[in-house]
Amino acid sequence: MTPHVLIIRFSAIGDVAMTVPIVVSAARKYPHVRFTVLSRPFARPLFEDIEPNLFFMGADVKTEYKGIHGLNKLYRRLMAKQFTAVADLHDVLRTKYLRWRFNFSFTDLCRVAHIDKHRSEKRHLCARKNKVKRQLPTSFQNYSDVFAKIGYPVDIDFNSIFPQGGADLTALPKSIFPYSDSEAIKPKGQKWIGIAPFAAHQWKIYPVGSMEEVIRLVIKAHPDCRIFFFGGGKGEMLQFNQWCSKYPQCTNASAQLGGLANELKLMSHLDVMLSMDSGNMHLAAIAGCPVVSVWGATHPFAGFAPWKQSPDDFVQADLPCRPCSAYGNKKCYRGDFACMRMITPEMIVATLNHHLA
Repeated sequence: MTPHVLIIRFSAIGDVAMTVPIVVSAARKYPHVRFTVLSRPFARPLFEDIEPNLFFMGADVKTEYKGIHGLNKLYRRLMAKQFTAVADLHDVLRTKYLRWRFNFSFTDLCRVAHIDKHRSEKRHLCARKNKVKRQLPTSFQNYSDVFAKIGYPVDIDFNSIFPQGGADLTALPKSIFPYSDSEAIKPKGQKWIGIAPFAAHQWKIYPVGSMEEVIRLVIKAHPDCRIFFFGGGKGEMLQFNQWCSKYPQCTNASAQLGGLANELKLMSHLDVMLSMDSGNMHLAAIAGCPVVSVWGATHPFAGFAPWKQSPDDFVQADLPCRPCSAYGNKKCYRGDFACMRMITPEMIVATLNHHLA
């Protein structure tokens, strides 16, 4: 029987994107092994057409596979794949249940392991009193540890989901290229800058007025640049459209590209991406794009820094209260949001300019 590893990670797109360097490295190191990623359907573009032994299986656990009945249905579907190992990179109730089913049915035939999220260490890192402020194991290390437990230690070998030089741009809408006679090429010498100014939680978002000042300063320093906005919420689109009407160098990329697959292709050709601690930060990183990330309530010490990015590109204020949460979902208890307000637009632009010289 051909060894077949099931890799489980539901959750938000950024969390799934962080599995990519480890999963792809495992597929490259063990070409005789089949690896199947089980995740929510939107994650398919992250794993398709990268390695011949890497496959994707979509499962909507909010609808079709909701609840115990749905998970039992999903388990029966998984059984047909004849997995020989299970790597649970999520460790939540639904994945615990699936692990239990595999352990109960195939204790001797299927190795099962799950991630250690270091929850206790994260509580100490985010504590108001007696805070222990140190670097925790990264998500990439935590994922690697799971593969080692199931017998597939990984030597990480990953730069991008695309070949060197970036993705083929010919599939992108022609509206992306108005300054190059609608040709699907990046004009020589023109700087392409991505900006993803929003995040799932408000305490990870740089103030909108200050972000506009960043845009203005970037355009002043690089008047021939192109700025592409990435994001998906209704309010985000309205803000992007306002900026695009005001600054002709700006394009609402997410509104024009038609989905994640094309967004990743464009990201692979950016000179730099400016992002919050958000999913777009991780997407740009695995597309091979340099990322300048802005950190407020959260901190890279929690282990969620983007793949292969320099700490010099983490823009943050050195405050004793940071981080106040691992995920940015807790209200600022100081009440002044100092962690973001102390970061000036000039600080962000100076960091961006290292990639735009």
